Amino acid sequence: MKTSKPFTTVMSFIALTMIILSCSRLYLIIEYADRIESLPDLLRIVLQGLRVDLVVIGYFFLAPLIVSIWLSQGRLSTLTHKIMKLWLIAAFTCIVFLEVVTPEFIREYDIRPNRLFLDYLAYPAEVSKMLWEGYQPAIFLSFLSIFICLYGASWLVRHTRLQASESTLLRKIGLSCLILFVGFAAIRSSIQHRPFNPSMVYFTNDNLVNSFSLNSMYSVLYAAYNAQSEKQASELYGKLSEDEIISGVRATSDLNLSPFVSKRIPTLRFHEASHQGKPKNIVILLLESLGSRYVSSLGGEDLSPELDSLMTEGWAFTHAYATGTRSVRGIEAVFTGFTPGPSNAVVKLNKSQTNFFSIASLLERHGYFTQFIYGGESHFDNMKSFFLGNGIKDIRDLKTFQHPKYVGSWGASDEDLYLEAHRQFEALSQQDAPFFSLVFSTSNHSPWEFPLDCGNKIDSPVQTRENAIRYSDCALGKFFDMAKKSAYWENTIFLVIADHDSRAFGSELVPISHFKIPALILGNDIQPRQDDRLVSQIDFPPTLLSMAGISDYHPMLGYDLTRDIPEPRQRALIQFGENFAWMDKQNITVLRPNLPAKGFKHDGIHLIEEQQSAIEPGQLAHVQANALWSSLAYEKGYYRLPKTDEYIIDTESMKKQE
Repeated sequence: MKTSKPFTTVMSFIALTMIILSCSRLYLIIEYADRIESLPDLLRIVLQGLRVDLVVIGYFFLAPLIVSIWLSQGRLSTLTHKIMKLWLIAAFTCIVFLEVVTPEFIREYDIRPNRLFLDYLAYPAEVSKMLWEGYQPAIFLSFLSIFICLYGASWLVRHTRLQASESTLLRKIGLSCLILFVGFAAIRSSIQHRPFNPSMVYFTNDNLVNSFSLNSMYSVLYAAYNAQSEKQASELYGKLSEDEIISGVRATSDLNLSPFVSKRIPTLRFHEASHQGKPKNIVILLLESLGSRYVSSLGGEDLSPELDSLMTEGWAFTHAYATGTRSVRGIEAVFTGFTPGPSNAVVKLNKSQTNFFSIASLLERHGYFTQFIYGGESHFDNMKSFFLGNGIKDIRDLKTFQHPKYVGSWGASDEDLYLEAHRQFEALSQQDAPFFSLVFSTSNHSPWEFPLDCGNKIDSPVQTRENAIRYSDCALGKFFDMAKKSAYWENTIFLVIADHDSRAFGSELVPISHFKIPALILGNDIQPRQDDRLVSQIDFPPTLLSMAGISDYHPMLGYDLTRDIPEPRQRALIQFGENFAWMDKQNITVLRPNLPAKGFKHDGIHLIEEQQSAIEPGQLAHVQANALWSSLAYEKGYYRLPKTDEYIIDTESMKKQE
């Protein structure tokens, strides 16, 4: 290859990047052709994809292109040229790498790499173990792509030579201005008030198909930008005043409780427990990645016979829905009762690491011993920091377990986890104080590593999601066999609930079938019953407090399910990516970022009919209020236990409520 000028080299990188991004998009279109409904949709993906690719080209190659015009012979130009070469190699390699890992990421999460991709980067040790055990071909392909990109890009820049400039100053200035104008136009990619954002290319209810128009570098950069701008996330669904948000969430809250009483904590009110006897222990068994589609008694596959059996022994909920798709979102819901929003779950946010409301912090005030038990490393997903700062006094994780018999990529097996929990509960039951424990399972997580001697049926090949579910279910059954014979069984309430489904995918705007989860309350005094009401994960913390006999003030908006909930008031709150859904028994309203809301009829599993008429303004305002509440409460510190001097009676609000 002949030597080339810096300007020519940068243009070569731009051309190569455009070709690779286009080929990657074409592969995804072919791979998921059944998700694309028509030829016009296909053309739209291709054309809008070119638009997004130009945005990324502008971000990464505009500066090198301008600089290349002014390079000439001399020390400063030589140093600048070396920096430019390194930038070109790094940028090109990163862009290609993200496209290479995209197909595997989509197969797992049904969306391009996004915020979840960034979240996992924060835990390289745990994630590297998981990847090595379950994704070795993908790892090999990724490293191969990095090697090829580094070698090819290095070869390309080696043939770039600085030469004495033949252009006049006026020509350089003119060309620079032209490139700046074109580059900024490509980056902004819009003549509207706001610059380009993903909603400008979204056109269907299928989030995966919408993401085809993006490229993975842009998707990750946009996720990183939003992660650093939590306030902006609160403006995705239209602006409401603070008073409107507070009024909206109050109006849709549990009518059975007393009036709201505090100006400093707008959702604070007194909750009278349904149980008036001796306080009971509370144990939450949070099951990793177990959607209702894996539970035959909920209409799914026959993979959880132990759970199916337990569902006949306790208070079983047949229409319970998760608030999100991540474990931290499930923890947020069942541990704090906090409603979901477009920002990250509060487990990972800075302002919620201390003095954020949790049922553990409330129970601690009532003399409870509070505990978190996890088979892996408790620092993962920032859990340790969040729990210790918000009411948990004792953490038991892998390093504290007594000789676990099986340890996989994510930690000790579920049998080891439940055995440790059983030991802890036996010891705690000998003390005078009641206890609270959140037990979080790990075995039902890729790469699906578990011992083979639990006694359950295992198909071949062994390392599959289905077999992991069978194993986890077997371990759960063994735990309750021990618990029913224990000293703590008589005075303990158990909540068995999933954090989320294993995957949330499909062509629907919000695939509600992948948010339906098993939920079951068990205990010595719990009478078997099937509850067909529509319930959300956020309803279980206040319900547990009520059943345990804890009467107190708290800011939770969830319903106490021990009381009657009229059908028109039943609802589930769902956060799916940046879409927020409010689902009642028949209808679902979906808020989309910077786009009009949509309404659908549903059957609990699928969206069956889009409503053509406009959503009633009052209903839309209530949904918006609930979508925006989490951001407002987080930013203003409105979601916490009050100090003694904060029980200030808000007489004006109480009169309005009456």
